[in-house]
Amino acid sequence: MLAHDLTVTRPNYAGGSIANLMATLGEALGAPPSTCPPLTLLPTARVRAARRVALVVIDGLGADLLTQLGAGGELAARQAGTITSVFPPATASAVTTFMSGLPPQQHGLTGWFMHFRHLGAVTAVLPFVPRFARRPLSASGIEPAALIDAPSFAARVAVPAAALLPADLAESDFSRLLAAGARRDGYRDLDDFAQRLGRFVGGDDEAHFLYAYWPELDRLAHLHGPSGDTVAVHYRELERTLAPVADAAAAAGTLLIITADHGFIDSGPDERIEMADHPALAAMLNLPLCGEPRAAYAYVRARAADEFEDYVARELGHAVEAHRAETFLADGWFGPGAPHPELAARIGDYVLAARDRYSLADRVIGERGFDLRGQHGGMSAAEQRVPLLLAGA
Repeated sequence: MLAHDLTVTRPNYAGGSIANLMATLGEALGAPPSTCPPLTLLPTARVRAARRVALVVIDGLGADLLTQLGAGGELAARQAGTITSVFPPATASAVTTFMSGLPPQQHGLTGWFMHFRHLGAVTAVLPFVPRFARRPLSASGIEPAALIDAPSFAARVAVPAAALLPADLAESDFSRLLAAGARRDGYRDLDDFAQRLGRFVGGDDEAHFLYAYWPELDRLAHLHGPSGDTVAVHYRELERTLAPVADAAAAAGTLLIITADHGFIDSGPDERIEMADHPALAAMLNLPLCGEPRAAYAYVRARAADEFEDYVARELGHAVEAHRAETFLADGWFGPGAPHPELAARIGDYVLAARDRYSLADRVIGERGFDLRGQHGGMSAAEQRVPLLLAGA
């Protein structure tokens, strides 16, 4: 099994997070100023000097995973350093940071499951579907912009932009909103992804900036755990296909940046706290737990706060720590800048942060259960730290 650093680790918004990376790219490519300072590991001048810039996000490729699976390999040799994700270190929050240029404090998307109070329902935000259904909200006439008001980074830069996305995501509600201003290209598989990316870095594209997203590593790590053999095999496939792209970028004056939205830990059924096993606790809640399995948002009934805190400490203290939401906000976990006007409403009354390798599961009627073996979204270094790989320019 891979070693996981479970040390509590905060996002480094002072100059060492993915939000700071986007601040550097925005400054170099003509976007309005960010509330985050530039990334210390990547000088703005290097970005400005590049003929083209390609940002590749490999979902789930944490720094620990790269170190242990890719030691001595061609991708690891390109690592310029390690940075952090945002909070929570999870796809919904971090990918929105990549696609908007803003930290969660400002873009307001705080996890996979979110309670939008103007809608009166808990929503899976990236597929834009109610938690109990599979039919997109847009099919009922609710447009994503009515709930997700984060700007598109591609629309804010002063250069032509493109987005390279899985074919089934390229025309999704979320992609159309957050990749507005970019040409959206859908790819079929890893070879198609690498070929299209290779054409861009080689100069065969009118765009100057490309955002490219690869989700398969994340899917496999959830299903099999990051220590699973399937994940190691897929990592080697990624290395085989992306190493030549890095070489092509260096030859063509393109700056290729490869990073991730979050890391991973092994966390399976033995570490899963099921809310169905704690009906007394569930009875204290107004809503099902929202957010992420490793960082859940609890909406507690009026006058039940003391009872809630006592129960969590007594029955779940080995696995979960309850943080008052207002304290969590004040401590800056979601980033700098003026908070999104709905931010406080979107994290409930308490943040339930999972300890060690535990996770929380709270299902609604009609929701399918998944026997996941890997998780992310918590406060550990293994989930927070992601690599920064640079090639070219």
